[in-house]
Amino acid sequence: MTFKTKDYYFGRNLDLEATFGEKVIVTPRNYEFTCKNNINMKTKYAIIGMGTVIEDYPLYADAENEKGLCMAGLYFPGNAVYFEEKEKAINITSFELILWCLGNFSSIAELREVLNKINITNQAFHENMSVVDLHWMISDEKECIVLEQTKNGLQIYDNPYGVLTNNPPFCYHEMNINNYMNVSAKFPTNTFSEEIPLQPYGQGMGMIGLPGDVTPTSRFVRAAFYKFNSITDEDEESSISQFFHILDSVSMIKGSVITKENHYDMTTYSSCINASKGIYYFKTYYNNQIHAVSLNEQNKNGDKLEIYELPQKQHIQYLNNKNDD
Repeated sequence: MTFKTKDYYFGRNLDLEATFGEKVIVTPRNYEFTCKNNINMKTKYAIIGMGTVIEDYPLYADAENEKGLCMAGLYFPGNAVYFEEKEKAINITSFELILWCLGNFSSIAELREVLNKINITNQAFHENMSVVDLHWMISDEKECIVLEQTKNGLQIYDNPYGVLTNNPPFCYHEMNINNYMNVSAKFPTNTFSEEIPLQPYGQGMGMIGLPGDVTPTSRFVRAAFYKFNSITDEDEESSISQFFHILDSVSMIKGSVITKENHYDMTTYSSCINASKGIYYFKTYYNNQIHAVSLNEQNKNGDKLEIYELPQKQHIQYLNNKNDD
């Protein structure tokens, strides 16, 4: 989701049945890595985000670079199609895409010049690792787009909602949200019939019809509704608090969603990036205190990855004397 008050924000919920060893990772400028097509590259811009590190390679789930370009990969099972390498194309794997985009481009306008040359390939990071079906939301302060590579090739969608979830493809979400044009945050009036004097009996009845389940289509609608009806002050604390409140409204509670494999989906972490200032805020399922890591000049110019473990133990602030016994 994107969000704008005085500053510009970008973040997400990551919903899985288990953690994947995620950590906050800072990749400095001029960090060298080798793509699967054997091209050696160096990052032009420093990056901060959430991911895992394997063999000094940052595998980001969501991140932003120092110029405020943000990107997140979301699960897109059954619809994502990756191809073999093609001649005269920019062949990039799904796990390299965030690092490559954020490491080399400062804005969507700049990125658009090469997007039609990209071919997302079907290589895994290791032969014992699976290839994950993904689509991506990319955003800066001016615009937001969605990338989906399906059997029809790479699709690039403008995203005026600043929201993305999972299946179906983005074009379906755009169509489906029209079903909820009657939903309103306002106190409702009776449109049922002039002959029947119907009256609201509680607050929030204008929202009747807003979907409450956690399917991707419902979460898309609900996140967009709360985002565009959100009222908040513009200071930093108010902005990030409101951002996390919206993410909480579409989060998964452990035990409420059981997968086909009999696992429990849950929101393992939620993130909120102040892309104007380069601050990565996050909280986890087991510790909902908000933590932050800042992208500053020192770590922008480092010579190695900076990695921050996620505090997983719940922090409770006692307002009276704690009994230590």
